[in-house]
Amino acid sequence: MRYPTHNPEERVPLTPAVFHILLSLADGERHGYSIMRDIATHTKGKLRLGPATLYRSIKHLVEDGLIEESDVRPDPALDDERRHYYRLTELGRQVVVAEVQRLEEALVVARSRQGLRGLLAAPSNEEAR
Repeated sequence: MRYPTHNPEERVPLTPAVFHILLSLADGERHGYSIMRDIATHTKGKLRLGPATLYRSIKHLVEDGLIEESDVRPDPALDDERRHYYRLTELGRQVVVAEVQRLEEALVVARSRQGLRGLLAAPSNEEAR
């Protein structure tokens, strides 16, 4: 394990690749190719992970206890048995929440800067709650 601490706040900031992998797994188990597609879709193509980056990041996330490989397999008739499925651990969920909170705090600061007023989108009704 590269991080001796289990304190989620001490594990942020996350790299964009790691952040988006964790976000992708927040809705449930996925295999690597599905994670890559989900990230490309949700970032509108602005972040595309290649296989080397994805699987290196997955290896580190497993070592760090943020994700784990799943033993649950879909129906073999609907899936390729070579696929490995991953899911968030509770620590992984806490770390991605800590990163979202960190980014929200940074966004509040950015929106308060006079030099950026009018250049940043106003918070949506959902964000304002």
